[in-house]
Amino acid sequence: MSPSPPFRIDLHLHTRGSWDSVSDPEAVLARARSRGINRIAITDHNRLAVALEMAARHPDAVIPGEEVKTAEGIDVIGLYLREEIPKGTPARETIRRIRAQGGIPYLPHPFAAGKGGSGRYAEELAPLVDVVEVFNSRLRAREANRKGLELARRHGKLQGAGSDAHSVGEVGNAWVELPPHPNEPTALLAALAQALPRGRRAGLHVFLLSNWAKVRKKLPG
Repeated sequence: MSPSPPFRIDLHLHTRGSWDSVSDPEAVLARARSRGINRIAITDHNRLAVALEMAARHPDAVIPGEEVKTAEGIDVIGLYLREEIPKGTPARETIRRIRAQGGIPYLPHPFAAGKGGSGRYAEELAPLVDVVEVFNSRLRAREANRKGLELARRHGKLQGAGSDAHSVGEVGNAWVELPPHPNEPTALLAALAQALPRGRRAGLHVFLLSNWAKVRKKLPG
């Protein structure tokens, strides 16, 4: 009997719900499936509506999430959210609100410049979250992903990986391989204990696509 294929989740990506993406969410999911990704976490910037709608349509294939820009100017992701957390909420309060909803606090790209604070809040926040992102396809500096892995290991945290896709073509650039499990928080946490982060770096062209999306959303019609 041949072994079953690995179960894969891209834990961090964006759709047209984000201010810097125009990706159709159904196209995002179709792209994920075509690349062997079994489940995606939709984590739009400061918005939850698209993620909730997609999770209702595809309950086994979509994790509803939000990437919150906190008061400190860094990002914190909540997985399995039911209610949107406002932009500008302090990081510790954001994590508290994620847990209050029964969600999973996930620290993305903790050593990225700007959106990760270049690691300034990494040691403070790592003990408070369940998952630390150890591979993000959009990080240009390999050192930033390496430091994320070291942070997760130092604090004994589960390891996550995501494409951080802002365009359909980026979906599935990073993922975690883990045992199949029901699409709910406690099952994901248990499965992540056996996860293997995997991925490839995105090309520089993806940043042009993000900038185009920002401009397109400002145009009338």
